Amino acid sequence: MGTSIGAVLTEGFNQPLRDTLWGHVYLTPALADLTLAAPFMRLHRIMQLGPVYRLYPGATHMRAGHSVGVYHLGRRLLQNLAERGADAWLGASGAMSFLCACLLHDLGHFPYAHSLKELPLESHEALTRRLVLAQPLAKLISRCGADPELTAAIVDRDFVPASGAGTELLFYRKLLSGCLDPDKLDYLSRDAAYCGVPYGMQDVDFILSRISPHPERGTDIDSRLIPNVEAILFAKYLMYRTVYWHREVRACTSMIKKVLLSALAAGRIAGEELYGLDDAGLFALLRERTGSPLAEAVMEGALYSQVAEIPYDAARHSGLKDIGKRSLHEAALADKLRSAGLTLGDEDLVIDLPEPVSFETGLFVADRRRYFSAGAGAFDARTMDTFVRSLYVIRVFASVNICRQIKTPDGLCDILYDTEGWLRP
Repeated sequence: MGTSIGAVLTEGFNQPLRDTLWGHVYLTPALADLTLAAPFMRLHRIMQLGPVYRLYPGATHMRAGHSVGVYHLGRRLLQNLAERGADAWLGASGAMSFLCACLLHDLGHFPYAHSLKELPLESHEALTRRLVLAQPLAKLISRCGADPELTAAIVDRDFVPASGAGTELLFYRKLLSGCLDPDKLDYLSRDAAYCGVPYGMQDVDFILSRISPHPERGTDIDSRLIPNVEAILFAKYLMYRTVYWHREVRACTSMIKKVLLSALAAGRIAGEELYGLDDAGLFALLRERTGSPLAEAVMEGALYSQVAEIPYDAARHSGLKDIGKRSLHEAALADKLRSAGLTLGDEDLVIDLPEPVSFETGLFVADRRRYFSAGAGAFDARTMDTFVRSLYVIRVFASVNICRQIKTPDGLCDILYDTEGWLRP
């Protein structure tokens, strides 16, 4: 490792935080000050997994803990890569900017997990960039020996700093967002630990020992790491299937989306009012501005029941991808149910289609001179497409009011399938 980078990444890290997952995490005094700033403190009031605690009571960990974990793994990753040649294109300010980006990458994140992600709002990366470039964070980041503009640009790929998008910026962006990025390594391991499920934990020590730097690709691997990449991909798939997109989690998410979309369209809530909220603030705003039974149902734990699940077919269901138009399909389906003799209100039926998901497989396997996605491992691009298709399903959720009017669950399914052609499997 070059002397200057070695000093940047090792000297002065004497402020410990005790993390449940990684043990002692060391920061410099200036980095520690960032964790005490108001924008970071908000992350202590946003649960990492939102409503998942309904199913996994231990899943009450906060986004601040995840951010500290990403910083810790980002520092270890950068130390390993610098020792293997990355110090040739890294500078001291850039290295500290990367550490700040790891620590602060979720500052703009919305409350209640990803429930607000599809709404017509600014991206949380853009909100993070605005916070990083504003006071007090810009001054605190500078005190760390970092560049606030570079820190912001590492997080927000749409932002180009005044110095331009050089090799170092592109390298750091690849490190923070990719198949083996510190964000994914932390959240898969952390979420699995707090949920008590066995398939998310990753062998971080071995992963860090087998990667090498590349100025344009970020990181390369050798073939001995292929099983670990496969483990990450399969762990992500299983976490989505059993935790992140469990039907009860999707019920909560879709119900909150429906309330917010209606409130935004009616002007009862302005989009800017959703920025900077924590979990409690979101529900307080919903209660104050909407008075929606749907929001109250989520807050009180009275979730709607899943009454239909249909594999997504792009040829027939593309109209559902536009969340702004999904309510039109809900209204049409409600009218069909009324014509079948059911009595229901405007909020008694919710159609859910998950947010887009991807499985990053762009790693280059150096000793085989081919990309992982080109068949270097068992999980090629077709396998990843199968993963996505198996996860990407349409669900219809119905209120107790509807369910009470149907003698059997199959009775409602029969009405749904018979009255709305796109629901037929």
